Amino acid sequence: MSDFLEELKRRHQLAAANAYPATSVVSDFANSLINWLFPEHTGQVMADPVLLKEYGRKLEKQLETLLLPMQHQLPAEAGHISRDFMSRVPQIYDELTKDANAIFQGDPAATCLYEVIRAYPGFYAIASYRMAHALYELKIPLLPRMITELAHARTGIDIHPGAVIAPFFCIDHGTGIVIGETTVIGQHVKLYQGVTLGALSIEKTMARSKRHPTIEEHVVIYAGATILGGDTVIGHHSVIGGNVWLIRSVEPFSRIYYKAEHKYLESNHE
Repeated sequence: MSDFLEELKRRHQLAAANAYPATSVVSDFANSLINWLFPEHTGQVMADPVLLKEYGRKLEKQLETLLLPMQHQLPAEAGHISRDFMSRVPQIYDELTKDANAIFQGDPAATCLYEVIRAYPGFYAIASYRMAHALYELKIPLLPRMITELAHARTGIDIHPGAVIAPFFCIDHGTGIVIGETTVIGQHVKLYQGVTLGALSIEKTMARSKRHPTIEEHVVIYAGATILGGDTVIGHHSVIGGNVWLIRSVEPFSRIYYKAEHKYLESNHE
């Protein structure tokens, strides 16, 4: 037992030297930012412009507070990074507005944008990704991944913050979608549930290489499709059918479908 306690002591000391904010605090910041941009998300409305501006300053300070324990791991002063992030929020808002419209236009069951923002897991996952991606670009460790994993736990949609995803991104249903770190997705792409944009099995030393596919603009990928590999490019305006397995590139305007082959064994009864 003494050796075990000593090991725990070492682990706690190491954690104290590499402090990260509590998960609950990170979740509160992420949800507060989404609600500031889209009050439909929770219904907490701030109609007064003064209150909106003050809330923006509160969010900037909240992020700085999250970053301060990590200061020795950051590329710049926590306050500077927080201000830099907030300067990117208008672009995040613009891209998310386009994403919400893409989901609304892409799903016949959606009755209005309010419904998409309030109730659709795809919108929440994309919103979490877009803020996490901005933090990822600022070279903040762990925090971006915490935000996308919180969305993953809530929605079943796993988007790595390092992925590069253009606006007008539509996720329909979404459960089981996996989008890897080096994935690149063009504008007006639509994914259904269970799609994997992943990597072929590689050595750990290749972790910084392009491991995940590139999906060009105006591509639709149906449920259960798996597309793997950093050299795999899905050409623009292509349709990838359900349950397709792809490890090679396809030309623009392609139609790729899975065709099941049924083989029946005949048995002779005497």
